[in-house]
Amino acid sequence: MTDKKEILIVRYGEISLKGMNKPYFEKVLQRRIENALADIPGIRVRRDAGLIVVSGEGEELPASAGELIRRLTRVFGIYSVSPAVRIESRELADIFAAATELMEARLAGRPERPLTFKVFGKRSDKRYPVTSPELAALTGEAIIEAFGDAVKADMTNPQVSLNVHLRSGEVFLFDEKVTLHGGMPIGTNGKGMVLLSGGIDSPVALWLMAKRGMSVSAVHYHSYPYTSGRAKEKVEELAHILAGYTGTFTLHEINLLPAQEAIAAHCPESLMTLLVRRFMMKIAERLALANACNMLVTGESLGQVASQTAESIYVTDRAVTLPVMRPLIALDKTDIMDIARETGTYEKSIEPYEDCCTVFLPRHPATKPTLAEVEAAEAAIPGLEGLIADLAASAERAIIRP
Repeated sequence: MTDKKEILIVRYGEISLKGMNKPYFEKVLQRRIENALADIPGIRVRRDAGLIVVSGEGEELPASAGELIRRLTRVFGIYSVSPAVRIESRELADIFAAATELMEARLAGRPERPLTFKVFGKRSDKRYPVTSPELAALTGEAIIEAFGDAVKADMTNPQVSLNVHLRSGEVFLFDEKVTLHGGMPIGTNGKGMVLLSGGIDSPVALWLMAKRGMSVSAVHYHSYPYTSGRAKEKVEELAHILAGYTGTFTLHEINLLPAQEAIAAHCPESLMTLLVRRFMMKIAERLALANACNMLVTGESLGQVASQTAESIYVTDRAVTLPVMRPLIALDKTDIMDIARETGTYEKSIEPYEDCCTVFLPRHPATKPTLAEVEAAEAAIPGLEGLIADLAASAERAIIRP
């Protein structure tokens, strides 16, 4: 039989819908894959006719397919991955030999008999004299001839779905397709400044925006000494988990206590939470502009708490001029928790450490504030703009790596 080679077939989703700029997105995705596998000697990543192919220098991959797929799970833009065999010959005899060898391995792993299977043929090169259905039928016949009663064709619910993909100059054979997160490659959709707390919601918001291809920076507010140093460490640990998906980013850490004390001293208690939120947004906007971010990102979900009613969100947005992205806005809490578990942030998020939003909580927070009353209350704070500037300038920067 002709030489064969182990490979991974990497497929992308939305990128395939792009027009003239499709090569740009493909190149970025290829670079992200190369970065994810960079420490594996002998790895090769190439773009090839609508797919990305991962291979090694020899016949075998330089790491297990499972380990490679585990790493690629952290790369946004990939729709699915298949461990596969590549042969350069397109002779039917060589295709049948590769297919029967693959089925022999599946028979060894499944002692029950007969092993049911179905062959899917795909002929990308339309000049090839055998059509896709014929390729599937002929390969299936070769498998039955090789293994007899040990196998059985099943067109509806097969145990093995063998794909034979005939391309220009090569053939791919595989029987597994692992679905990954999809989305768009990091760096293809701008940059956002994420307001990152230690709760469940904002890490999910960061993850979802990164999944859409956005590069991120983040700002975290604490209220030391009312909040502990351990609460701050928790957020840094969450950030490191997220960096496994986003790559290295900067986390700005700010003690918000001076703003909270000023609001408590000069403003109505019922507006406390909302005014603190506006402070957070104003400071985040300054950091965003200084770090080439073109939007803010928050973890708010409509109606979840008093500061997230439609009226409160409107008043909060009027504190800044940058657009505010809220990827969780229409999600239930259970939906958000499910995504947190998927990303690996949930267990860390539920650790019982306080955050700055628990400090100076009003007994009866306003749920239907007006912009006029909020701006009037804010105007009563002495040296408002100077305080915002000082707090933005006080940010401690932590470089967050995976």
